[in-house]
Amino acid sequence: MQNLRSAAFAIAGLAFVGIAAAFAVSLTLIVGALLTVTMAVRMLLPRAKRQPVYARAKRREDLRVWNDGKGTIIDL
Repeated sequence: MQNLRSAAFAIAGLAFVGIAAAFAVSLTLIVGALLTVTMAVRMLLPRAKRQPVYARAKRREDLRVWNDGKGTIIDL
């Protein structure tokens, strides 16, 4: 009876390890597939060109310069 119980526990343990391994492999494949699809989409989609943003200085009277002790700050 003891040998039969030990054999049942061994089979149950092996089945549990097999199920855990199958779950880990399937989860790895799913994450790998998602990453592959994400990389492919990012590679294939055209990226919008960045347009330059031109800044205009305010009138010369509005120019403010001060020193905060760490460096000179020029506010345009």
